[in-house]
Amino acid sequence: MAILSPDRPIVAQIIVTRRCNLACAYCNEYDRRSSPVPTASLLRRIDRMAELGTAVITLSGGEPLLHPDLDRIVARIRERGAMAAVLTNGTLLTEERVRRLNRAGLDYLQISIDNRAPDAVSKKSLSVLDHRLVWLASLAEFQVTINSVVGVGIDNPEDAVEIARRARGLGFTSTVGVVHDNKGQVQPLDEAHRNAIDRILRLNTSLFSFAQCDQFQENLSLGRANHWHCRAGGRFVYVCEDGLVHRCSQQRGTPGIPLESCSAADLVREANRPKPCAPFCTVSCVHRVAVLDSIRERPAETLTAMLDRQKKRNPGFEASWLVKLLFWLFVNPRHAR
Repeated sequence: MAILSPDRPIVAQIIVTRRCNLACAYCNEYDRRSSPVPTASLLRRIDRMAELGTAVITLSGGEPLLHPDLDRIVARIRERGAMAAVLTNGTLLTEERVRRLNRAGLDYLQISIDNRAPDAVSKKSLSVLDHRLVWLASLAEFQVTINSVVGVGIDNPEDAVEIARRARGLGFTSTVGVVHDNKGQVQPLDEAHRNAIDRILRLNTSLFSFAQCDQFQENLSLGRANHWHCRAGGRFVYVCEDGLVHRCSQQRGTPGIPLESCSAADLVREANRPKPCAPFCTVSCVHRVAVLDSIRERPAETLTAMLDRQKKRNPGFEASWLVKLLFWLFVNPRHAR
């Protein structure tokens, strides 16, 4: 398993097209003209990530639903034994598209929604997407997460709270992100934005909801650095449209080596390398991978800290049987190893 082997990627994010049908003002990951990455190239990249032992392969862009062979690509991920995920703006979803993703074997889909109504910054709006969310709630056989955002350029943080509540009401999970600059960094948030983050996190009652792992966002919202070891480039890898391996979407160019020649030694080297951008990084998917590694390396310490944060945020929290089992195995002094 990738999570137990430090020389294997936990998550690989593969760009299937740089083109997007939208033009969000804060986004630096799209253009309006690029052709889709050839399907044969993507299938080879998926095969190579599988050879490296990757657990989750995420298809992104641009807008991945613009790729004409997306269903075939998802199916290839599943054939190679990895979990398949798609990150989308959701505007191209139809009922038939949801059914096709079901047939392809998709495991996970995330939609980012930025506001209640379109504005100059973003057209990824609840008013535009709500009927598509209803289709997903009715038809999807895969997990759906709705991500809302706060931060610079977001005029009304209450929009994020409404989006999260709508997601939960439809049976989806919800997360919240902090809008970053073109280097993945963030400015301290005002009280209204910090309050919105706290209220959204309180909607999630599972210990293992990654929204609950995102203490890093609380620090960033206050302008405080996070002290953590970023594993990007090794445990998390970003494969661009040219087939080069980078640390993440905000650190393209490093290491910038061809995927076909990337080795386990390259992954370990990059995972262990200190990153100067880490203290104020907002790239949540990389933080989440680091949480999994923390559970692997320091299970008792990490699980205890997660439980303490959950109880602080939700005093009535009652641990599930799975959580109790993990604590019995790793935290109870009689059983901890």
